[in-house]
Amino acid sequence: MASSREAHVRVERLTMAYGDFVVMRDLDFSVRRGDIFFIMGGSGCGKSTLFRHLIGLEEPAAGRVWYGDVDFTAADAQTRQALRLRFGVTFQSSALWSAMTLAENVGLPLEQFTDLSPEEIREVARLKLALVGLRGFEDHYPAEISGGMQKRAALARAIALDPEILFFDEPSAGLDPISSRLLDDLIVSLRDSLGATVIMVSHELSSIFAIADDAIFLDVEERTMTAQGPPRVLRDHPPNPRVYRFLTRGGQPALEGQP
Repeated sequence: MASSREAHVRVERLTMAYGDFVVMRDLDFSVRRGDIFFIMGGSGCGKSTLFRHLIGLEEPAAGRVWYGDVDFTAADAQTRQALRLRFGVTFQSSALWSAMTLAENVGLPLEQFTDLSPEEIREVARLKLALVGLRGFEDHYPAEISGGMQKRAALARAIALDPEILFFDEPSAGLDPISSRLLDDLIVSLRDSLGATVIMVSHELSSIFAIADDAIFLDVEERTMTAQGPPRVLRDHPPNPRVYRFLTRGGQPALEGQP
């Protein structure tokens, strides 16, 4: 049996560019199966661009993305689609369909990609909404619930097909600290209940320190990743001043030998 700590996702020498403009180059990292993995960095460093490359919405200028032993970058359309059915994705805006109820939003991927009956789809949607704390809100529309509840509904839709990998782009953006912490707790719970790997884009230090198992730092000045590791380790033993400043929101790391 393969180790539960094997690499679930591998990124090899990935370069992201728009024409001649290089966003990030030579990205090399692995995401262990079952980890909550953060993509960190300041504004404009390419966090969301890397997110879109990982799920195949954008193509790399160079390099490869692997899922297990499958080269996602070189895969044909059929193989890519089969892999995407193992992904659960949420975006910053939640991207719920405003004219559909929460149950209809959650049921949409089930309607598209399974042979379940309408009654079975309704039941699965009800269960997924209950899992994220939205029992009783099945027939509400997105405009009728709070921003935090919309985030939860988007999570329910993301887990509709019981994915192996969850991708979250700034999931707590715009939430108050209490709602953000509740969302962090929910993400950990979903990871544990689904046995999923989680990849998150975020600049929120509270979330990063609360739930991250591992992380990379994208350096906007170097235009490459300059660190990988547990965020608390990177903060306490920073590989360079920019990583330290990001993880402390300012300040200078002590020089070797100084307190």
